[in-house]
Order: sequence, then structure tokens, then C-alpha cells
Amino acid sequence: MRRRLIQSTLAVVLVVIAVFGVSLVIVETRTISNSAQERVDSEAIRLAGIVDSRLFAAEDVTGEILRDQVAQERYAVIRIPGKDPIEVGTRLSGEVISSTQEGEEGETVTVQEPRSSVTREVGRTLLIIGLVALLAVIAAVLLAIRQANKLASPLTDLAETAERLGSGDPRPRHKRYGVPELDRVADVLDSSAERIARMLTAERRLAADASHQLRTPLTALSMRLEEITLTDDPDTVKEEANVALTQVERLTDVVERLLTNSRDPRAGNAVTFDLDEVIQQQLAEWRPAYRSAGRAIVSSGKRHLTAVGTPGAVAQVLAALIENSLMHGGGTVALRTRVTGNQAVIEVTDEGPGVPADLGARIFERTISGRNSTGIGLAVARDLAEADGGRLEMLQAQPPVFGLFLSRTPLRSSLVDDDEPMVR
Repeated sequence: MRRRLIQSTLAVVLVVIAVFGVSLVIVETRTISNSAQERVDSEAIRLAGIVDSRLFAAEDVTGEILRDQVAQERYAVIRIPGKDPIEVGTRLSGEVISSTQEGEEGETVTVQEPRSSVTREVGRTLLIIGLVALLAVIAAVLLAIRQANKLASPLTDLAETAERLGSGDPRPRHKRYGVPELDRVADVLDSSAERIARMLTAERRLAADASHQLRTPLTALSMRLEEITLTDDPDTVKEEANVALTQVERLTDVVERLLTNSRDPRAGNAVTFDLDEVIQQQLAEWRPAYRSAGRAIVSSGKRHLTAVGTPGAVAQVLAALIENSLMHGGGTVALRTRVTGNQAVIEVTDEGPGVPADLGARIFERTISGRNSTGIGLAVARDLAEADGGRLEMLQAQPPVFGLFLSRTPLRSSLVDDDEPMVR
């Protein structure tokens, strides 16, 4: 590209020099020739005037007297009637520029100048024009090289940026070149790089969230299947199978919600639902795991509470908190429900050591974990809570108390608003 830019610029300059240079040479040649002719005419008129004045005064007219009146390179002939021609200077050979003038006394004055003087002056003019043209060509080449580098280097950089984007490196370069068109392309590439980076981050986050959200239902389902394999009682098998089918439905709901959020994170499925059903479902799913660990999981608080949200998402949040207590906590895990203002609150607590002081509120940040776990469970739980307008907070570090706040609908008059413990 550099070579093409230099060649095209040089071609344009050469054409311009050729057109204007030839025209200038023609004009200058004519100007020099006309100027030489005018000089000879002026010399002849002046010499005729001198001869007229001497003849009128009856003075002698000789070559010696007129020699100082004629330029050294010129040759003059004065013809006076009745006298021999008077020659001043050396007779010229070859092409000459000649002018003849007649005086008032009848004399004729002819002045000649060699055309070689005009040729020399034209040659000097052509040399000057040639030097100017050469300087113009050199300047054009230097300018073309500079311009080619100014245009070619940015294009090379932009091509490298596009290649990096294609190879999966979406880092924007934020480099500009002072050329509006190229800077516009650089802006578009940087914007595309930022969008691709956000998309890749979202895809990685989706993969991490999906693996974590699917892990909990799969773990619960595997425990139910183990319960089935360990019993010979048909009624127990049937009961556990029904629970397993319910868990499969919840797993399907999780997958559908993940796919919906990946297409449009703003799409929500918030409805009014019964908190008792979700809590009892979680108690039934996690009791075998807690029983195997020699621990208990209980619930208490207000009954018949309704909340606005996605039941599957709320179940996922509670499952994350319950699993977190199973892995990191100790003693009995309690789920308590209460009302504050227009919000229903589900508190999850255990009798373990709680959250380390060095973690504090950072416990909800991704990759932050008190032990060797993924560190995204609580972060995903908070995202799920906030998706439907709720929130998840750590109310107390030691012993740990996590609160899930959900918007609730006004209680119907038929509902009981008391502190009776929920059925376990």
C-alpha cells in the first residue's frame, strides 16, 4: 500500500509539473525573445536620435563617435544618404535579432544582436525551472512517504486489532491516529472489543452459575436415589420416587430459568406464592443429608405467609443457604419466617462458628470463600434474590444468620397472623 500511495502521489506531481512546466517554458521563452527584440528596437531608436541631432547640428558622424553608444555584443550600421555606411562593432554571423529605424534626416540605423544571448537566457530560465521541478518532485516524494506511513501504519494496526478480536483477544487498544476516518474505525473496533469482552464474561459467568445451580438439585436427587436403593419397602420406594420426580421438575425449572436469563436477563416470572410450600419442600429434600451428617434441620415462625417472586429461584436461594450451613456450619440449622413492613423475611441460621471476621460483607463477592469451595454460591443466591426485587443479606456473622427479604402481598383476612410454629 505504501508503494501504491507513493507512486500515485508522484504520478500526480509529475503530471502537474509536466503541464505547468511546459507552459511556463513556452511563456518564458516568448517573454525573453520579446524582451530581447524590444531592447534592440530601443537601441536602434536611441542611436537614430543621436545621429539626427548631430546631422541637424552639422556635426560629423563617425564610427569612433558612435562606438560608445552601442553595446559591446551588438553590431550597428548607419547609412546616411550621400555617404559611406558607418559600421559600429563587429559584424555578426549566424542568427541575429535585428531592428532598423529611419531618422528624420533620411538616415537608416540598423542594430543587430546575436540570438545566442537569448538562447543563453532561455537556458538559464530552463535550468531554474528544472531545479524547481526537481525540488518539487523531492518534496512530493517525501510528502508521499510521510502520508503513506501515516495511512498505512494505522491500517496495519487496525488489521492487527481485528485479527486479535477474531482470535479471541477482546482487549481494546484505545489508540488513535489523527485521521477522522481511521479514528472512526478504531472507535468501532474498540466498542466491538468491549462488547465481546462483556459477552465472554457473561458466558463464563453463566457457565459458572449454571454448574453451581445445577449441582445442588443433582446432589439432592442423588441422595433420594440412594434412599431408594437402600430400602426394600415398596411404600418407601414410591414415596422417595415421588420426591425424586418433584426434584426432577425443579431441576427442569432451573435449566429453563438459566436459559431464559441467558437470552434476556430482564425476563422475570415473579408470582405470588406460598412460602410454606417452598420451605417444606426444602426441609424434605435436605433432611436425609442432615440426618446422614448427624444433624437436624427445623423451621419456625409465622405461617401462611405469601411473597412475590419466582418460587424456583427462592428455592434455589434457600438451597444454597442450607447447603452452605451443611458444608461450613454446625449443629441444628433453623429456618425462621417473620414479617417486617411489607416484606416477608426467611432467616437461615446454624450453630457453627460463623463467618470469619476478615470476610465480613465480602462473603457475597464471587470467588470469596471461607474454605476451599468455588466461592460463587452466595453470589449466585444474591443475584437470584435481586432478580425478582428481593434481597439477601448477612444479618449476623457469629453465629451466622442470613436473611432473604421478599416483597409480600397484603394478607387476606382468612389467613392466620400468629407466631405458631410451622409443621415440621
